[in-house]
Amino acid sequence: MEEVEKNLVAVRCMLCGDGEVEPNIDQVSQLVLEVCKEDVLSLVIHKLPNLGWEARKDLVHCWSMLLKQQVDSKYCSVEYIENNFELLDFLVVCYDNKEIALNCGLMLRECIKFPTLAKYILESASFELFFKFVELPNFDVASDAFSTFKDLLTKHGTVVAEYLTAHYDEFFDHYEKLLTSPNYVTRRQSLKLLSEFLLEAPNSHIMKRYVLEVRYLKIMMTLLKDSSKNIQISAFHIFKVFVANPNKPREVKVILAKNNEKLVELLDNLTVGKGAEDEQFEEEKELIIKEIKRLSCLANFG
Repeated sequence: MEEVEKNLVAVRCMLCGDGEVEPNIDQVSQLVLEVCKEDVLSLVIHKLPNLGWEARKDLVHCWSMLLKQQVDSKYCSVEYIENNFELLDFLVVCYDNKEIALNCGLMLRECIKFPTLAKYILESASFELFFKFVELPNFDVASDAFSTFKDLLTKHGTVVAEYLTAHYDEFFDHYEKLLTSPNYVTRRQSLKLLSEFLLEAPNSHIMKRYVLEVRYLKIMMTLLKDSSKNIQISAFHIFKVFVANPNKPREVKVILAKNNEKLVELLDNLTVGKGAEDEQFEEEKELIIKEIKRLSCLANFG
């Protein structure tokens, strides 16, 4: 193990320099080619649980540098992983091992910077595990898993849009459990993240589909009543799209009209604070209240 640790320190110095001597470009290129040729990336991932704390730290640093290195304008390490996608599955599953979970999280987030690797994880069976990992009892591991989950859903708009289009029902079935979780942190983080990726331009067609569904409207209405003001405000930003949608289906109109008094009362009591943000919020709120009242006055929901 001591020998392994020394070698990792040597690799790190070769890739990054030692603070006094800058890395030698030719040596770095040669190292990257050899690491890929000799399956070193696969070896270090599978042996990660056997390494000590310092060695794992050095390895994560080397991993980050290796992925970024180009040789003849090619990302050799990324190509290596593209030919050995099971390594990504292994890293995801390692969230179940709290000893190395945070190291694997850092390595995964470095991978997710590359669209092909992010796309693989999204479409793999192991992606589903994130819905479990973000609620693990160990707070640090759950938070780290959520950071990785967030990167997967926000880093590459087009990749995410393609994934959500192809897996709409199963994804939002799972996501509904996060939004209705008894855990405050899970509810708050997943609601905020939902706003982030649904309101992204490449996902506008997903948002249009989402706001047609009564079950998701009901979730937002429940979150508007949450005891946390932060959750109420985040829920409002998605709820307003249901209300403002010019193509509301009949079922959505009926729910809004039937619950108009409670909704208006909830919205009246909802404020964000001071400043320009507050002004915009109040304007939006006024328009939404107006639309809910208009719907309640309509006798026939055609």
